[in-house]
Amino acid sequence: MKHIPFYTLVHQNRLIESEVHSFYKDLHADAWYILGKRVLQFEKEYAAYHSIKHCIGVGNGLDALILSLRALEIGKGDEVIVPANSFIATMLAVTQVGATPILVEPDSRTFNITTEEIQKKISSKTKAIIPVHLYGLPCDMDAIGALAKKHNLDIIEDNAQAHGAMYKNQKTGSFGIVNATSFYPVKPLGAFGDGGAVTTNDDELNKKIRLLGNYGSAEKYYYQTVGVNSRLDEIQAGVLSIKLKYLEGWNEERVQLAGLYALLLKEVDAVLLPVSSSDWKHIYHQYVIQTENRDELKEHLAKHGIETGIHYPVPAHLQKAYEFLNLKKGSLPITEKLSETILSLPIYTGMQKSDVEYVCEVIRKFYK
Repeated sequence: MKHIPFYTLVHQNRLIESEVHSFYKDLHADAWYILGKRVLQFEKEYAAYHSIKHCIGVGNGLDALILSLRALEIGKGDEVIVPANSFIATMLAVTQVGATPILVEPDSRTFNITTEEIQKKISSKTKAIIPVHLYGLPCDMDAIGALAKKHNLDIIEDNAQAHGAMYKNQKTGSFGIVNATSFYPVKPLGAFGDGGAVTTNDDELNKKIRLLGNYGSAEKYYYQTVGVNSRLDEIQAGVLSIKLKYLEGWNEERVQLAGLYALLLKEVDAVLLPVSSSDWKHIYHQYVIQTENRDELKEHLAKHGIETGIHYPVPAHLQKAYEFLNLKKGSLPITEKLSETILSLPIYTGMQKSDVEYVCEVIRKFYK
């Protein structure tokens, strides 16, 4: 019996091993670990990759969202629209600055929020929208942008799952007034630990976020505001610079694997496959299917040595942490239904076509 991991970084690490060793040797000789030349280099490269003016490296993806909200002076009494089916960090950031997260149902096929649902939740207290390009599929940014402009709302993209994804020939992470991302190790562009970044074309927001993330200080021991310590370190920046050169190739590898999944599973009527469109470049951070027999299929795959994941098994509004929102079971039916029917199949750099064929064979046998 084969063993197919849900995800592994072994193949990526093997590919960049010599470059990482060389980088570590130079880093050790320089003995400079915080706010040095490697952070500046990565920030410049990552901004250029997105055709955007500024990139600010921060400690992690949650901090990237929090600092974005703080820079926009969003806080107590304000409301921020977020997808109900996103990872909880999207909501946590809003809560951390004292604002109220307003949960919006996703489209059941794209998994992303839509203007139709956003429109229903806009109020006089709404200050911003956080679209999340879930699983690597871009949101409809033209429509969201037009709605935000109509209501004078800021857009903060959560691009943590979509490094390199495209919406109408423009990279995600470049549409909002500020855009936050995570470099958690398993993201499309992942560090060797925690890390994150904010991108923006706004010069003042760039200065503000840098200030906030560095204790509120632009000059050592002089503090202009109450800041925090959230800085991308030299080690992670160096690793990310190496990996950024390979990102397009790694994304294309997952696109090809996703195409094979779609081909081999297209006749399985009980399985809904991810959608695609000529307007989007889906990078398949996750390959997420839907099926009424999710739990049974997951168990069946496990018995055949195939690991899978669920993103996410319990929606944020049903978590104990968010009981105070008073959103009972049944209040967000699409989100709740997805949590019961979605299953993420293995997809990663170095996965072989024969591995995908094996996974699909086991799935087809289950439904026969």
